[in-house]
Amino acid sequence: MLNNEVNVNEQIFSVKKSDRNKLNGHKGKVLWLTGLSGSGKSTIANFLEQILHKRGIKTYILDGDNVRHGLCKDLDFTKAGRIENMRRITEVAKLMVDAGIVVITAFISPFTNERQIARNNFQDDEFIEIYISTPLEIAEKRDKKGLYKRARCGELRNFTGIDSPYEVPVKAEYTIDTSNQTSQKVAIELANNFKF
Repeated sequence: MLNNEVNVNEQIFSVKKSDRNKLNGHKGKVLWLTGLSGSGKSTIANFLEQILHKRGIKTYILDGDNVRHGLCKDLDFTKAGRIENMRRITEVAKLMVDAGIVVITAFISPFTNERQIARNNFQDDEFIEIYISTPLEIAEKRDKKGLYKRARCGELRNFTGIDSPYEVPVKAEYTIDTSNQTSQKVAIELANNFKF
């Protein structure tokens, strides 16, 4: 195996991130939604993207299930698999932010260390962590796919909140409990707080 630090050199190109941001009329950012399965991350991301798109913001959603169909289809749900999943998502998001896109990620992303590593890959104003803090019992009630039931029966291993931990964010810019508010309302409130 080649040592990338010795054998791979970064190419420097003339068009910079600042040029792309200027052309787009806004800065690229990552809106990092994290929380348990069933908390509403993907639904909020969908509404949020629609709002931002109507405002002329260039967006893209990186969703946990969707990237597991392609980019991360070779990964399992062990701790090591989840860490690698986060690393890949972070690298893709970093490229998209460099392209001037507002990236909305919707991943459980259960580990504090990996969320911090993700944050460290961006400038301070480019990474916004949004913790969807919906309680486990509410998330389980919303479980249309039956994943929590399967996990509780032992059919599904390494399921976050059951036999795999979720480490609650302590540095999130936003903490939102969706127990008593709609995903659409949450998305509107979030969109009205962001500056691009």
